[in-house]
Amino acid sequence: MKSLKFIVSAVLASSVVLGISACASQTVDMANVTNVIDVRTVDEFAAGHLAGAVNIDVESSDFNTKVALLDSTGKYLVYCHSGRRAGIAVDAMKSLGFKDVTNIGGIEEASATTGLAVIQ
Repeated sequence: MKSLKFIVSAVLASSVVLGISACASQTVDMANVTNVIDVRTVDEFAAGHLAGAVNIDVESSDFNTKVALLDSTGKYLVYCHSGRRAGIAVDAMKSLGFKDVTNIGGIEEASATTGLAVIQ
């Protein structure tokens, strides 16, 4: 019984440590990034966005049309409020032939990852 408690404790302790390290932000070398894309609504973008970000609302009917105008060989970082819409946008962009597209999560995580300030 003691060994079972020890194993359970060890598993829980390691999952906490791994969970913390998995959530830590990694910075991105912005020198090779073509564009940072904010896929939130126009109103959300106006309320605050990353400096230099381009706004293309993933939920708008013309998202694919606007994205198709971009260079599909470029490197793109995509963010939204929580990362959910950014994931949808990344999948859509990859289906359009984009190869180097990364979901960098929500706006706060994106700011930490890129080093870009949130501006209005």
